[in-house]
Amino acid sequence: MHSRAPGADLRIAQLLIIALLFGFSMVSYFDRTIMSIAGPQLMLDFGVSPTAMGSVYSAFILGYALTMIPGGLLTDRLGPRRTLTLMGMGSAVFTGMTIVGGRPGLGVLIGVVPALFAIRFGLGVVTAPLYPAAARIGAHWIPVVRHGQVQGLIIAGSSFGAAISPLLFTWIAARFGWRAPFLVAALATAALAAFWYLYARDYPSGADHVEVPDRARPAQPWGALFCDRNLLLITYAYSALGYFQYIFFYWMYYYFGQVLHLGEDASARYTTILFLTEGSIMPLGGLVSDRLTRRYGPHVGRRVVPIAGLSLGATLLYFGTVSVGVTAVACFSLAFGFAASCEGPFWATVTEIAGERVGSASSILNTGAQVGGFFAPILTPLIASRVGWSWGLYGGALVAISGVIAVYFVNLRPLAKDESSVDREFCDIR
Repeated sequence: MHSRAPGADLRIAQLLIIALLFGFSMVSYFDRTIMSIAGPQLMLDFGVSPTAMGSVYSAFILGYALTMIPGGLLTDRLGPRRTLTLMGMGSAVFTGMTIVGGRPGLGVLIGVVPALFAIRFGLGVVTAPLYPAAARIGAHWIPVVRHGQVQGLIIAGSSFGAAISPLLFTWIAARFGWRAPFLVAALATAALAAFWYLYARDYPSGADHVEVPDRARPAQPWGALFCDRNLLLITYAYSALGYFQYIFFYWMYYYFGQVLHLGEDASARYTTILFLTEGSIMPLGGLVSDRLTRRYGPHVGRRVVPIAGLSLGATLLYFGTVSVGVTAVACFSLAFGFAASCEGPFWATVTEIAGERVGSASSILNTGAQVGGFFAPILTPLIASRVGWSWGLYGGALVAISGVIAVYFVNLRPLAKDESSVDREFCDIR
């Protein structure tokens, strides 16, 4: 009988951590995106306009963005195990509360839109620490040379959660009504949070320190992160990606069904194809970035994939709007997928430059995505109401190009001594 080597036990534990983080990412995006699938029915049942429903969609993003930085600070203070447990349980509560947001329910007392807005805002607040905590525990458990691939894989869970939401939601709702999928999602989220608390740990067995790059560097005040030029540029680029992605998350199902008149079943299938394509390409972006980084250094490896991904995403989004049928679906799917290839490189870069402040730096990065994402559900139908849905989508392509420009100016080469001194004097945070 042969016993397993310690290295094998560590690899199994790493795979469990990654699988659970993938699961959190998947159920979180199922919780988020089922509202967009329920949206057309809610608009019909309760007389809600597309613009008003856009504000309900953005309520989640508003709460998520406003509490992202506090969520990162909470992660650095409590540790990712306890933070993600609280996040999961809180998400389950607010997802379940959605069933009382209409009429009958809170909608009778304060109105359907205010009730749903408040519930979705609360869901955004409790969900905020998800990816900062995932980045923090990834920095503890995963070697730095794998950060891009692993972060891309974890965030790809969001794509698969969003991919199954149209099909699973419509299947459950057709049998039990629109409230039933929210209850199922709440129970699944709570079960995952309980499993996480029982089996996850903040550090590998025997570890007594955070395994992040530049461990010898003392932790700086978290406010100093706002003076990091690279972090700010990447955060802006991520906000552009957020705007681009949230158009797909909240309006493409509506676009297929109500603008292109493809029907409910076809819209659900095509929306699923979008998210499956995104989830398939996203980890590949991290893998390519890791390999380029090992070969050519981070200045090339962490920039090439986002520049190419955002550029291709913008171009293919345009071609999708001027195409029809299967060609349009293919263009939209590839646009979504290539843009998503940026996720792994963005998160890996922040993990590697943040030192001991991984949670806080990641929360700044993700705040950028939510700021961009907040405006997409509101501006897209607003632009469409004035100049047509094509221009609503063109806006996302233009924002993505602005992200390409930001990434181009990121400088991941080591600073010369005099340049580093200038940066410290400019920031002047002690």
